Amino acid sequence: MLQSINPATGQTVAEHPEMSGREVGAVLRASARAFAHWSRTDFTERSALLNTVAEGMMHRREELARLITIEMGKPVQESRAEIEKCARTCQHYARHAAEMLADRTESLEATRAIVTHRPLGPLLAIMPWNFPFWQVFRAAAPALMAGNTVVLKHASNTTGCALAIESLFRAAGFPEGTFRVLRLAGSRMTRVVKHRAVAAVTLTGSTAAGRKIAAAAGAALKKTVLELGGSDAYVVLDDADLDLAARVCAKARLINNGQSCVAAKRFIVVASVHDAFLEKLVGAMDGFVRGDPLRDDTQLGPMARPDLRDELHAQVRRSVDGGARLVLGGEMPEGPGAFYPATVLAEVVPGMAAFDEETFGPVAAVVRAKDEKHALALAARTSFGLGAAVFTRDVERGLRIAREELRAGVCALNTLVASDPRVPFGGVGDSGYGRELGSEGIREFVNTKTVLVG
Repeated sequence: MLQSINPATGQTVAEHPEMSGREVGAVLRASARAFAHWSRTDFTERSALLNTVAEGMMHRREELARLITIEMGKPVQESRAEIEKCARTCQHYARHAAEMLADRTESLEATRAIVTHRPLGPLLAIMPWNFPFWQVFRAAAPALMAGNTVVLKHASNTTGCALAIESLFRAAGFPEGTFRVLRLAGSRMTRVVKHRAVAAVTLTGSTAAGRKIAAAAGAALKKTVLELGGSDAYVVLDDADLDLAARVCAKARLINNGQSCVAAKRFIVVASVHDAFLEKLVGAMDGFVRGDPLRDDTQLGPMARPDLRDELHAQVRRSVDGGARLVLGGEMPEGPGAFYPATVLAEVVPGMAAFDEETFGPVAAVVRAKDEKHALALAARTSFGLGAAVFTRDVERGLRIAREELRAGVCALNTLVASDPRVPFGGVGDSGYGRELGSEGIREFVNTKTVLVG
């Protein structure tokens, strides 16, 4: 049985029975049958249906935002923004997919070559709970517009969101089987990956989960895109606007209750401005309003599950035991729900949990660096490479660092790392491979075919 538990209250929201092996097989075969038809529809038909999904989301925005918040604890104002972003992404690909996948012709010595893009087949999308609509739509919208069908395996605690997404596609008039949901525990997924109906796999989740799924898909020679963990470094240089840096860094750390692969986690600050920045960051993070995530004024809600909060608190305690200084928060609150306070650790160094590990919650690790060179060396001391940022008033200096020095799939200058349907998103190293969004994202799950004409 898959359970959805409200992390703000600890109360069970819903229970969903797992599918049997026979039911799973039926869903996958239905997706393969739907692909035979869907792959031959034209872009006009696909666009009209995807735009209808966007309209349906906006019409149901309040209902869907409330569902997100109840299932995983995101402040409801952020849940609304997530629904709106998904709708915009549908509209973006509905408008631009045809030109992104348009044929091109090359003149060769004795022949003509046409490069065309054809869909692969059913895409298995394995998605996490922290952005339960966005992470689905950023994969599904381009995949469907490319002519693939999609089978979603969502996180167990956001099964209600998965079923709501499926209802949006059904209500919009998508052909039966084009978008389907599997109600399954994660432990059963390697077998699903190997099913002959599955053409390709996309996963957003932990590095450990990515390795397991990539191994199963690789054994079957199936294309994968993985967006995994991150330990993003935000580098604050000696000429930074510290008020701006503190505001941006606080938001980048606490967005989604701190539970984002691409959230800022390590703040590496040159010594000359370290103390001033630390004071401003503490003030900014302490100012976030914590409480009932269904209230419009709440900025910091509960973590998604009590076990995740316990794991985060253990990382904080191990870091303090290792010499870090607790400046803000760090105490387990009493009462119901999986709440954890905004927490700042100072004097963090390599070897501590807060530096070496991904902290998936509202904990900021502030690291003192001697100078720019030392700061960039500390930023690079990670196996992750999802996002990074640099703060400096010298734009040329910042662009050089972002382009040449920071090893990450997305780098920001004087702002926070974020995703947008118009540009590619993804990581390197233990943060995964492949790209979502942009024209690069829609081309991940197509056969780029060359046709030679004599």
